Amino acid sequence: MNRARGPLRNGFTLLEILIALTILAVALSAAMRVAGGSTNIVSEQKQRTLALWVAQNRLAEHRARGDWPDMGVSEGEIEQAGIKMRWQETVSGTPRSDFRRIEVLVFGAGSKDYALAELTGFLVQGK
Repeated sequence: MNRARGPLRNGFTLLEILIALTILAVALSAAMRVAGGSTNIVSEQKQRTLALWVAQNRLAEHRARGDWPDMGVSEGEIEQAGIKMRWQETVSGTPRSDFRRIEVLVFGAGSKDYALAELTGFLVQGK
């Protein structure tokens, strides 16, 4: 039996350790990007949900008060769950004179171009 006579190798070389650490760093940075993206998605979904509630509340207020708003555009600001938002209502006529169409857009406080929510409803005069 021939045995190689040389130093016994126990452990890893420096090069092997550096390659393993490089692979680990790349994998962890990808995982962090995914986790960060998930946080942004959750935050945007929360804002969209709150904006939809604002739009639903605007329509519900008109119905509850029995409003018959004038045709045109109106705007306002509101705070929902600590988040400031801006709403815009466009009231227009319909082929039936006793109906009004109300389109509600809700924007983030600093945005005028990107609506977080859009909701359309109808009011009936005298009901």
